[in-house]
Amino acid sequence: MFQLKDIWTFLWSFMLVFPTTSLVHQLGHSFFAKIFGGSAEFSLGRGRRLFKFGKVSVHAIYFLDSFCKYTKLKYSNRFTNTLVHLGGVIFNIGSILLINLLIIQDIIGPDIFFYQYAYFSLYFAAFSLLPVNFGGGKYSDGYAAFRILKYGEDIQLEN
Repeated sequence: MFQLKDIWTFLWSFMLVFPTTSLVHQLGHSFFAKIFGGSAEFSLGRGRRLFKFGKVSVHAIYFLDSFCKYTKLKYSNRFTNTLVHLGGVIFNIGSILLINLLIIQDIIGPDIFFYQYAYFSLYFAAFSLLPVNFGGGKYSDGYAAFRILKYGEDIQLEN
């Protein structure tokens, strides 16, 4: 049961863990865009931009949303474009596996942060893979990957 003492855990999760999960997701898209010859930039949040660090901009409501956009890939084919779109999911799932490995090896200890991070990462991965057409040529990562693989479409990530 949610109690008053749980408010701090909720705020911790909402203000730090969830944005960290979002950051890792966007790093996944950016990583694959970069290794296939493109460049990527992404933003965390909505609203007024607070600061920009390299190709990452952080906005006032940083915990709300995140977006990535990338330039045309030098090595552009169905496989590479699919990996860019699935890069966020790959990084979210990969980071969970890495954290669990580090805990199993007693390199880091189990912590509520890691538990919540794993939960939010699975949430991100699951909802990113749902095949959703948001309209206006914007698709979920899973639907974009499907369309790229099935039809060979050139779908760009953008906000």
